[in-house]
Amino acid sequence: MSEVLDNLHYSEEHEWAQQSEGRTVRVGITDHAQHLLGDIVFVEFPEVGSAISAGDSVGSIESVKTVSELYSPVSGKVTKINEALEASPELINDEPYGGGWIFELEIDGEFAAAVSGLLDAAAYRGLVGE
Repeated sequence: MSEVLDNLHYSEEHEWAQQSEGRTVRVGITDHAQHLLGDIVFVEFPEVGSAISAGDSVGSIESVKTVSELYSPVSGKVTKINEALEASPELINDEPYGGGWIFELEIDGEFAAAVSGLLDAAAYRGLVGE
């Protein structure tokens, strides 16, 4: 059974979004997604400084099984990537909601408005059959 945290917002593509500080949103993939992918061996990040829209393909995650697109759950400007994943992409498998976060972005408006199109924890559990 996959872990789903109540304090996060989820996309149907299995990314999560969490308000970090101010208008900064931290993004990663869900525990469910990392289980499906298997052992993660490489992460292609979005470019810092790039403006992205919710739903955009912004990179990829490569595992021993497959390569999966990485989508942004919210719109904003990429401000930071998790450089620890360059040397240790398996952090996503070990800590998908902690040290395995992938990138941060700054949103234009309020957090509530930015995540209004995303799923809450209960809806995401329903999506993945948990």
